[in-house]
Amino acid sequence: MKIDTTVNRKTRILVALSGGVDSSTAAALLKDAGYDVEGATMVFKGVKQENIDLATRVAQNLEIPFHRVDLEKEFNKLIVDNFATEYGRGRTPNPCVLCNQLLKFDLLLKKTNITSIEKIATGHYARIEKKDGRYLLKRGKDKNEQSYFLYRLSQEQLSKTILPLGEFTKEEVRKMARKHGLPTAKRKKSQDACFIPEGDYASFLRKLLPQEPGPVINEEGKVVGQHKGIVHYTIGQRHGLGISHKYPYYVTRIDAENNTIQVGDRKEVFKCELIATDLNFIPFDTLECDLHVTAKIRYFSPLSEACVEPMDKNSVRVIFKKPQWAITPGQSIVFYRDDLVIGGGIIEQALD
Repeated sequence: MKIDTTVNRKTRILVALSGGVDSSTAAALLKDAGYDVEGATMVFKGVKQENIDLATRVAQNLEIPFHRVDLEKEFNKLIVDNFATEYGRGRTPNPCVLCNQLLKFDLLLKKTNITSIEKIATGHYARIEKKDGRYLLKRGKDKNEQSYFLYRLSQEQLSKTILPLGEFTKEEVRKMARKHGLPTAKRKKSQDACFIPEGDYASFLRKLLPQEPGPVINEEGKVVGQHKGIVHYTIGQRHGLGISHKYPYYVTRIDAENNTIQVGDRKEVFKCELIATDLNFIPFDTLECDLHVTAKIRYFSPLSEACVEPMDKNSVRVIFKKPQWAITPGQSIVFYRDDLVIGGGIIEQALD
């Protein structure tokens, strides 16, 4: 592990253990490097007992103290309620991004109630560097690096964070986990939204939001079908529309106010411009002028050239060089310069 020379070896570090191979290996690496390490797992409805048991076994294996931190109330209020509210507005949120900002890199450290703990570490594949008094976030070395999920972290949060896996690939991490005899070495990747059983978003949301059928209209405003409730749909969706047509229909817009789903052909799903709000920038506090970047509109999207134009303190207009597939309100857009994460925001709307 590349040691951060700004972190004293006597520093006590809390590792957020999820019961997966990545966080387990992060804890092992930090202990090997001579740090004073403790482990903690966030506990709330949706966290499987298997994960808690594995995190406990990892702590025992590494002979480090272990804490179960009850964040049920906070998770429901900050993550689940927001998730349901956003879907009710016809948007598609990313709960993992919000959970990292509000819980894992904030409340977990505070609620553990160990005043001598100074840093928190996770198994994210990303890097943090300090330059000219500013903490910078950079992409990890793994092909599936995870800086996208961390773009909302503040300078204070980044200053308290250690990411031991940023210089490694997933394959290398699994080898290290096997070498340490960790019980998580062969575990598969966990699902994105841990609180939704089997990833069934619609069934989960039906319990929280009223579902009203409504019209499906085409680009000309003609009714071409009925939808079963807007939470069942997202931008770019093709399957499950139940509409017979000479060419495939895709969801192009969700109008929650009028309970309407709009559909069109494939080319209508591609857009070049969007407005993003709720911004966070990392190398600087505020964007003062146009900035050329590469950007992605969801985690699995490829990076694409774009220009970011400031509109006011908390909104920007983003113009892509090439049309993007399914720009979706509620999702995060993240900006990069090479490996450096510039920041990002929440997509407010796609522009025609």
